[in-house]
Amino acid sequence: MENILEVQNIQTFIGQYHILQGVSVSVPKGSITALLGRNGAGKTTTLKSILGLTPPREGKVIFEGNEIQGIPSFDIARLGIGFVPEHRAIFRDLSVEENLKIAERNKGDYARKEEMLFSLFPDLKRLITLSGANLSGGQQQMLAIARALVADNRLLLIDEPSEGLAPVIIENMMTAIRQLSAESTIVLVEQNFLVASQLAEYYVIIEEGRSVRAGKMADLVNDPDTIHRYLGAA
Repeated sequence: MENILEVQNIQTFIGQYHILQGVSVSVPKGSITALLGRNGAGKTTTLKSILGLTPPREGKVIFEGNEIQGIPSFDIARLGIGFVPEHRAIFRDLSVEENLKIAERNKGDYARKEEMLFSLFPDLKRLITLSGANLSGGQQQMLAIARALVADNRLLLIDEPSEGLAPVIIENMMTAIRQLSAESTIVLVEQNFLVASQLAEYYVIIEEGRSVRAGKMADLVNDPDTIHRYLGAA
């Protein structure tokens, strides 16, 4: 299967700290790939390195056949990569509609995507005039994902979508992410292994800044020793 993204042995520093010490990730086009690992392993830094927010000092990031490491983050985004950060990072003083419109890459993006966005997240249509500060955690997460869909992004990087959400909201979020995967390739950081195992087709385990295991999620689900060793899950 063709890979839309190849991360090859990247080394990333934040200040003096050597956070990523050899992370490699292959992402098949049209798939959902989960980055797994304990807290502090380097999963979020991997997403930020792909986007150029924490540029890798060594290694390669290849998107659709072209190396993108060293390119400014805003230019990487324009190539067709969307980012849903941890803790959502929506504009709390702006309305739902303003949060969506501000995400346009080209004039008219929001109008073209409006029907699709509200079919995925019908609650947002009902809350369209409400400010971000007045949304629940689940509604903020829906808005953060919808915002990343306003522009035409062929790859979505989603960081901890289930964090802090009630189980019924997590189920809705999982349904939406599955629907999204029909149109965009998704790389997912998810601490909840049950959620990750139900969503992703492929996985990469990161431990202490290194990728240590990768493969099909179905194989990992049937390997409790690896799960316990690297993730601590039962």
